Amino acid sequence: MTDLAAPAPVSGKSWFITGLGVAQIASWGSLYYSFPLIATAMETDLGWDKTLIYGSATLGALLSAMLAIPIGQAIDRGQGRLVMAGASVLAGLLLVLWALTDNIVLFYIGSAGVGALQAATLYEPAFAVVARRAGPLHARNGITALTLWGGFASTVFVPVVQILLDQFGWRGALEVLAAVNILLCATVYFSVIDPSQDAPRPAPTAEKASRSHLSDAMKNPVFWWLAISFTAYTASFSALLLHFYPMMLERGFSEYAVVAAMTIIGPAQVAGRIFIMAFGKQASGRRIGSIVVIGFPVAMAMFAWAPAEILIVGAAAMVYGASNGIMTIVRGIAIPEMVSRESYGAINGALVVPMTVSRALAPLGAAALWSATGNYAGTMTCVVALSVLMVIAFWLAAATSSKLRPN
Repeated sequence: MTDLAAPAPVSGKSWFITGLGVAQIASWGSLYYSFPLIATAMETDLGWDKTLIYGSATLGALLSAMLAIPIGQAIDRGQGRLVMAGASVLAGLLLVLWALTDNIVLFYIGSAGVGALQAATLYEPAFAVVARRAGPLHARNGITALTLWGGFASTVFVPVVQILLDQFGWRGALEVLAAVNILLCATVYFSVIDPSQDAPRPAPTAEKASRSHLSDAMKNPVFWWLAISFTAYTASFSALLLHFYPMMLERGFSEYAVVAAMTIIGPAQVAGRIFIMAFGKQASGRRIGSIVVIGFPVAMAMFAWAPAEILIVGAAAMVYGASNGIMTIVRGIAIPEMVSRESYGAINGALVVPMTVSRALAPLGAAALWSATGNYAGTMTCVVALSVLMVIAFWLAAATSSKLRPN
């Protein structure tokens, strides 16, 4: 047992969660959602090739995958404050370097470095910090509330970044985002993540035994079914996200309909999370996930093959957004409920590795398939197939975990 005493669940209204939530909005908005806008402005200003610019994001995602496990292990050791606050400061400095760049090498150092640090600043480390504070079995309320905060990141920061670009250009915008990371994110993470408030730690002998928890988890078939499911989920999500606009235009949807659908997805994510907070408190992550995963192939099939009408694409966006919002919560609680109650950060980090690699490579695969065929029909078929694979793998994980008790 990791917990020496049963800690109280973390309240979604606590300063700890509120502070983490505010900082997560800023981290997601400044480090993740800002990239396409900054990249477009750089392409126009510098005349660099789009593939070259977006290659830095791919490299950053691959580096992030390499860092996921050691960062999770560091948080398991109680170093969450150092990890998240320190990474925010370093991200701010790299954003300044990015703003000063006049050659591709400096750009790649800055941009890919920022991408790598997402492993230490976004949901996964934040979930691990919450699990560290409350204990893995008591982290659900905090994780759910945290995803609710994070759901507003694109709504807040996309227009803010656009205003910054209009007023100061991409270099000035990056400098402001650097200040956000150093002054806001780092300060808040340092203030609210207090190792002395964490759930009781194991005795030294148990700590020594915990080194094998990751190895034990990776021998559990549930871990691998979840890895397959979540990797398929991430691949389909990233391929769809980056290519959604041209993909839907090719299908015959109007520009207005596509923009409207993109606008719906964010609020639908938040609505799905609120629904779970209100009505799903007693349901297990296994049960919630088994139901919600059905929404992904349904929405993908509607995007791919339904008549090109605004009501249909809007309905598909609502189903997809709500399912995606709820699935983020399920990802956060799946490890302690279905795999292991020990070493949350390390095990979750291991689960994130293939997800991050797929997030980096799937958009490139979609682009290559489009180049080979001249249309998005094959890409949409692959996205639907990936979402079906996600459903099957999650159901197998749920069925297997119901027979095995997490250690």
